[in-house]
Amino acid sequence: MNPLPPTRPGPAPHIELREGFVARPELWHVLFDFDGTLSLIREGWPEVMLPMFMELLPKRPEESEAALRQMLLDDIMRLNGKQTIYQMIQFAERVRERGGQPQEPLWYKHEYLRRLEQRIHHRIEGLVSGRFQPDDWLVHGARPFLERLRARGLKLYLASGTDEPFVWREARLLRIDQYFEGRIYGALDNYQNFSKKMVIDRILTENRIPGRHLLAFGDGYVEIQNTHEVGGLAVAVASDEAHNGSGRVDEWKRQRLLGVGADIVIPDYREPDLLLEILFGKG
Repeated sequence: MNPLPPTRPGPAPHIELREGFVARPELWHVLFDFDGTLSLIREGWPEVMLPMFMELLPKRPEESEAALRQMLLDDIMRLNGKQTIYQMIQFAERVRERGGQPQEPLWYKHEYLRRLEQRIHHRIEGLVSGRFQPDDWLVHGARPFLERLRARGLKLYLASGTDEPFVWREARLLRIDQYFEGRIYGALDNYQNFSKKMVIDRILTENRIPGRHLLAFGDGYVEIQNTHEVGGLAVAVASDEAHNGSGRVDEWKRQRLLGVGADIVIPDYREPDLLLEILFGKG
């Protein structure tokens, strides 16, 4: 396992900076991941995917349930941030290597989404009915931070591994679609036609800018790694999804995201003005 890059504390206990970090006043475009980075509507999704995989995977006599769970969870979390279909492709491979005849990955994806809809139905219904407020299902401090980014005149983009119709539905329910002005992208059944890398390349190409002008926030490795690779500034939102607002960093996310190039690690957006000062510098 590669050692984590050196880091240093930021100006607040909950902020961690990569060694050598410097502010970038030239950041103009901002990309956000959705689930776990802004939205908590789908919090707990691994608790749907993992039992489904455990149920459908052919078992080997010598394999303990604990070992099987760990293997499948590693597969799931390693691909977190990519389109859901990639987790299903990997699962189909697991079925095949055990001598089973897998369903098409798209079948597994639709079955998973059916089960996930059952889990989150009360959240969706509560937002529609007004029983829940939108901020009840946003990562702590997200709205004030989005407001400040918009006030600076920055262009905001949303890109998610969740299917695009669901991203639009939930962004509207959370009343954050307004910040992105139509620049909302999600997974497609024809998965070759979407990736977060494609969104990043499109931002840079259409705006004729180098990567140093891009800022990205995410809790999955894909958006962090892709942003790092083009020279952008990547913020790991290592959110404690099950205890929103706790201020605690999810250590698994932290290690994973620092390992693929995160410049900053935060648990949430609890101090938006301080975070902006860190990112853009004073002035």
